[in-house]
Parts: sequence; structure tokens; C-alpha cells
Amino acid sequence: MVELLAPAGNFISLRSALKSGADAVYIGLKDANMRVNASNFSLEDIKEASEITKEYNAKLYVCANTIMKDKDVERLEKQLPFIKEYGADGIILSDISLIDLVCENGLEAHISVQENVTNYYALKAFEKMGVKRAILSRELSLEEIKEINKKLKESDSKIETEVFIHGAMCMAISGRCFLSYGLYGRSANCGDCLQPCRKDWKLSFEENETDDVINFSDCDDESFIISSSYDDSYRTNFFSPKDMALIEHIPELIEAGIDSFKIEGRARSPDYVATAVSVYRQAIDLYYKDPENWQYDPKWMEELEKVFNRGYDTGFYFNVPYEISENNQSKFIKKDIAKVVNYYNKIKVAELKIWDDLAVGDEIMIQGPTTGSITHIVESMQIDGRNIEKAEKGSNVAIAIDEKLRESDFVYKLIPREDS
Repeated sequence: MVELLAPAGNFISLRSALKSGADAVYIGLKDANMRVNASNFSLEDIKEASEITKEYNAKLYVCANTIMKDKDVERLEKQLPFIKEYGADGIILSDISLIDLVCENGLEAHISVQENVTNYYALKAFEKMGVKRAILSRELSLEEIKEINKKLKESDSKIETEVFIHGAMCMAISGRCFLSYGLYGRSANCGDCLQPCRKDWKLSFEENETDDVINFSDCDDESFIISSSYDDSYRTNFFSPKDMALIEHIPELIEAGIDSFKIEGRARSPDYVATAVSVYRQAIDLYYKDPENWQYDPKWMEELEKVFNRGYDTGFYFNVPYEISENNQSKFIKKDIAKVVNYYNKIKVAELKIWDDLAVGDEIMIQGPTTGSITHIVESMQIDGRNIEKAEKGSNVAIAIDEKLRESDFVYKLIPREDS
């Protein structure tokens, strides 16, 4: 059965992924991974993360996939014995000098997408070096992936393949981009990308006598904002591709012989993780239950559209990505409104301290390191034992909710976007 691999940038996301059905979770080792803006995990955190993961009989992979200098390799060499002792299963790496170190410490070596693995021969070379798995380049088509896996099977290769099936796409091949470093001195290749590609850009060019390009349009102004293009053939954010979503193509992906389906998003919120994992879990399980009669459920995409996204495309799997994207196109705004003060197990009631109005019928989201991320529609509320329809900010209010909450869990109200 294919592995469903989920991202976790913190303990709330970790719990959310596991409760939603992830078979494995990948986290970032502090100062050594491609998501500096995620919370990331220290050595001691990895110990706790491993213990939580094992509660769900899942695996834990640790990202150490930045460009590394001598001092970085030497630091990681000292950390690897502890990562193994604390119960992690593997290391995701992009610097091939780490393969021996990882294997010597009894950990699986997984080649990062940063390595841009695009062919069977690279996989065979990595297998000889002791690599357990390689994440294939996002630039491969489904047919190319099928062909690679077919050759691996025919050669009795044991190396596993992993692909991204959901999440952000980068403007550069395998994320090898210098735009952030060139503009701000913050290196994407060291996990510190400020994503200038997601901004609105102005396109212009200057003519000179050697130019072969001639402007045949009726517009004399050749410096324009892409979103205001005169012929409607361009849009804004032309460096910013849509997010990838392969939820409609689960059967083709499984039948291509892929070992692990990966969801991108260690810098995204716990509700994003919970939603994405839950949706793909349903689709995968439905396939294995009855492959011949598997049908795509439109409700899956409706759920995915509720959380952060830049609109969805299928990446390079079937063609070149054909649309660019603006910023978040989620259908809801997540507003911080309360925290959990107490939860009464016997009567299944949570007490909330609210700093914004809350009403019966509102949809809320509760997140916490042990709770994970759950959504709930408020069906009843009380203050001092009295039923109410609406509570004003500054109140302590009781709501009925079956799932156990914890003190200091965060509470958000989901507000539909006006333009959704």
C-alpha cells in the first residue's frame, strides 16, 4: 500500500497529520532544513515527536536538506546518533556527502527533491550508495515516472520512489532559485526564501537597434502591470504557479508504482495539514477498497479549497502548468477569537474565553499540540447555565463538543470570504 506522507512544522501539525491518517510525517531539523520560517524541531523535540508518531504506528523522517558547508556537516554528524537513538526512521538529505553518515547511524537515507532526480540511472547510482528512497523531481510527467518505476522493477531494484501530490510549486527547478538571495541576501537553498516570486511584478523591456522583437500591438506603452494586460493574454503573479493538487488522479498515481505520496506544507497551518491528509486518506483508502469502482468525489476538492491555497493545477504530471496564481484563494478567513479555559469530560463541554463575538451556527476551528486541528459548528452555548444564541467578546462561554479539548488550545472562527 502506498505511504501517505504529511508535513509538520510544529507539534500541532504533527498531531493533526497523525490523527487525520498519515502513515508517516516529515519534520525539519533546526538550522538544517528548507523551511526556516517553520517552527522546526530541536534534538529533544525529535525525541518527543518520535514518541507521538509511534503512538499511531507511523514513521518519522527528519529533513536535513539544505546546502551544507563543512561546519554544517560536522554539526549534523554529531547529531545523527541522537536522532537515531530518539527513534526517527530516516533523514531527507540533498548533500550526497551525508549518505554514508546517515547509513552508518542506522537511519534510512532519503534523497531530497532538491537533488532533482529525473531518471532511472540516477536512482540506480543512489541505490549503490545505500539510499533507501528518492523524491523524484516535480518536473517529471506521470508517463516518465511510470517508465522509471517500470525499469526499477525489471532490474529488481529495491530503491523506493516518492513524489509530491499536493502543495506549493516553485518557479525554479527543484527549488534551486537565487531570486530571494539576490534581492534580500536570504538564500532559498538554505531554507530562508522570502518568496519574492509571489509578489506582483511589472514587466518591461527596452528596445535597441539589435532587437528582433517587434511590438505589433496597438499599445505604445511597453511597461505594464501583467494583471492589466491590454490583450488579456497575461495575468499578474507570472512568477507564481498555482498549487499542485492530484486528488482526482489517485488511481493513476498508485498504478504508476510510486511508493510514497508526499504533501507539501511544513510552513503551513495545522488545519491545512489536517484537511489535506484527511482528503487524500479517504481517496487512497477508497481505491484500495474497490479499485475498479473508484470515483472522484467533488467534495474532496471543496474541502481542499477551504484551506490556504493559490488555486490548483496538476503541475507537470500531465502538461506544463498553464496558469499562474495570486495569493491565498482559500474560501475562508481564519480569525483568532478565543482560547480554551477548561474541558469537562463527563458532560463533554468546553469553556472558552472569547475576545470576539461568537454565535450559534458559527463554524470554529480548535488547534493544540495534543488536540491537533479540528473543526466544529457551534450548536449550543451557555453562560452561567443559561442558554444563549450569541456571546459578546469578553465573556466566558460554554459550548458542547464531543471531542476532548485542552486548556490553552487556540480557537478560530471561520469566516467566508466575500469574494469566494
